[in-house]
Amino acid sequence: MIAEAGLAALWLAAALALLQLALVAFGLVGRKGELLGAVRPVAVSQGLLTLLAFVMLVLLFLRSDMSVMLVVTNSHSMKPWLYKFAGTWGNHEGSMLLWVTVMGLAGSAVALFERALRRDTHMATLGAQAAISLGFYAFLLFSSNPFARIDPPPPDGQGLNPLLQDPGLAFHPPTLYLGYVGLSVAFSFAVGALLTRQVDAGFARAMRPWVLAAWVMLTLGITAGSYWAYYELGWGGWWFWDPVENASLMPWLAATALLHSVTVLATRDALRAWTVMLAVIAFSMSMVGTFLVRSGILTSVHAFAVDPERGTFILGLLAIYIGGAFALFGWRVGAVREGAPFELVSRETMLVINNLLLSVILGLVLIGTLYPLMTEAFGHKVSVGAPYFDRIAGPIALILMIAMMAGPLTRWRRDRFAVVAGRMMVPAIVALVVLALVVALAWGRIGILPLAGLVVAGAVAVGSVGPLWKRNLRRTPLFTWGMVIAHLGCAVSLGGMASDSAFTVEKLVAARPGDRIETAGWTLHFDKIMPIAGDNWTALQADMTASRGGGTAIAIHPQSRFFASPPTTTTEAALLTRWNGQLYVVLGQETDDGRWQVRIWWKPFVTFIWLGGIMIALGGALALLGRERRGWLLKWRARAIA
Repeated sequence: MIAEAGLAALWLAAALALLQLALVAFGLVGRKGELLGAVRPVAVSQGLLTLLAFVMLVLLFLRSDMSVMLVVTNSHSMKPWLYKFAGTWGNHEGSMLLWVTVMGLAGSAVALFERALRRDTHMATLGAQAAISLGFYAFLLFSSNPFARIDPPPPDGQGLNPLLQDPGLAFHPPTLYLGYVGLSVAFSFAVGALLTRQVDAGFARAMRPWVLAAWVMLTLGITAGSYWAYYELGWGGWWFWDPVENASLMPWLAATALLHSVTVLATRDALRAWTVMLAVIAFSMSMVGTFLVRSGILTSVHAFAVDPERGTFILGLLAIYIGGAFALFGWRVGAVREGAPFELVSRETMLVINNLLLSVILGLVLIGTLYPLMTEAFGHKVSVGAPYFDRIAGPIALILMIAMMAGPLTRWRRDRFAVVAGRMMVPAIVALVVLALVVALAWGRIGILPLAGLVVAGAVAVGSVGPLWKRNLRRTPLFTWGMVIAHLGCAVSLGGMASDSAFTVEKLVAARPGDRIETAGWTLHFDKIMPIAGDNWTALQADMTASRGGGTAIAIHPQSRFFASPPTTTTEAALLTRWNGQLYVVLGQETDDGRWQVRIWWKPFVTFIWLGGIMIALGGALALLGRERRGWLLKWRARAIA
C-alpha cells in the first residue's frame, strides 16, 4: 500500500495546485486580495503532500520493494543502504518527483514566510508557482509515474548504474534541484510582479534571498559534480564541456547575472527590466537543462535516456512556460518604469558590463551545446568540444573577471575614472609581478590562455579584498565579507584551472609488479596486483607506494572494479593530495605480455578549483545570512519603536 499511498498523495497535490491556480485567477480578476488567506493553506498542504509522496518512494527503495517498476530498474537488494536511498533520485521518475517535492516545499515557504510583497503580487507569485507545478504533476502522473507496479515482481532488481554508486550522488543532484527550484521561485516572483506592475525595490528585496539561495546551491552542485567526474570517471579532467555539464552551467551563468542585477534593484532601484528578463532567462536555462538531460537526445553518463515522447512533453512545458513568460514580458515591459539613473563611471555600470559578459558566455555555451543536436536533426554530425569553448568563452571569461574585480572598487551612482584607476593600481602591479615570474620560470612551457589566467587570478585575488581596505573589519557587514570571499574564491578557482592546464604532467606506462616508475619528481613502486571484494563489487587492486624528493613513501591503491548488476567495469583512481597539487593514478587493462597499463598525472594546484568553488558558495551563504539578519534587525527595531 506504500506505492498507492504515494500515488494518491501526488494526485491530491496536483488537485490542490489546480485549486490554488483557480483561487489566484479569481482573486486577481475580481480584485479580491483577501483570497490570499485561502491560497496560503492550499499551498502549504500541497507542499506537505509532495513531501509525503517522496517519502513513500524512499521507503520503497529502502525496503527493496520489487513490485514497483522503478525499484526493479534502479536498485538491487544487495546494494548498500546509502545507494538504495540515493537511487531514489538516481533515475528519471525519481529525480522528477524530487523536483516537484522541492518545488512544493518552496511554494509552502513563500506562502508562509513572505511578507514584503503586496497582497496581490504575493498572490500572483503563488499562482505562477502553482502553474509551473501543474505541468510537472501532469508529466509525472501521465508520462512518468514513479509508483507504477510490475506483475509478477522479479526476484531482484537490475541495480543502479555503477558510475552513480558513489557518495557524491547523495549530494550532487539534490543541490542542483534546490538551485533549479530556487530559480523557479524567482521566475514566479517576476511573473507576479509583471502581472501586478510591482517591479520595484520591494519586489527585488523579496526575490533576492531566493536567488542567492539558488545560486549557492547551484555552485555547490556544479562543484561537487565536477569533482565527482574528476575522480570517478578516471580520465583526469575536471570539466569536459559535456552537454549535460553545460546544462547545469547555463542556469548558473544566468543566476549569477540575475544575482547582481537584483542586488542593484534592491539597493539602488535600478535595472528593473533587466532583472525581470534575467529571472525569465535563468528559469529558461534550467528548463532547457531538464529537456537535455531527460529527453533521450543525449548520450552521457549524466543523462537519463528515456523515450522521445517524454522529451516532447518537457519541450511542450518549456514552450508554454518560457514562451508565455516572454510574451508577458513583452506585453508589460512598457509599463515598467525606468529606475534610478546612474553615471557611466559607477558600480551600476560595472555590474551591467558584468551581466552583458555573462550573457555573452551563456549564449556561446548554449550555441555550442545545441548546434550539434540541430545539425544531427538534419542528417549531419558535427562535434563541438573543449577547443571551441576554451578559445571562444575563455578570453571573455577573463575580461569578465577583470570587470568583477573593478565593480566593488567603484562607487555607486557616480565616480571618477582617475580615482577608479588609482584603486586598480595595486592589482595591476600584482598582475605585472605574476606575469614576470611566470615568464621567467615557465616561458615556452605555458600557453597564452593559461598565462593570462594566472595573471588575472593574481590581480583578482588582490583586488577582491579591496572593499576591506581602510575599514573597521569588526564592523564590516557580513554580506560585504560574503562578496569578498566569493570574489576571492573566483580568483582561487581560476588559478587552479590555469595551473592545471599549464603544468600538468601525464605519463602512460605498461608496468609489471616490482617495477619502478618515475615522473614529475615522483617515484612509484608497483608492488603487486591483488583481488578484493566490496559490498556489491569485486576488483583488481594495484598496491603501490609513492614518494617525492626522497620523502616518506605513501601507499596508494588504484582499482579496476567489476559490478555484476548491471555488468559494468569501472576505474577507481588513487589520489594523493599535497598542498601544491595532486598525484592521480589509474590502473588500466592487462596486456598480452603480463604488464599492466598505468596512467599517472601530476596536477599542480588542481585542488584550488574546488576550494575556490566552496569559497564562492560560502561567500554567497554569508551574503544571504547577512542580508536576512539585517532585515530581521530592521523589522525588530521598527516593532520596538512602534
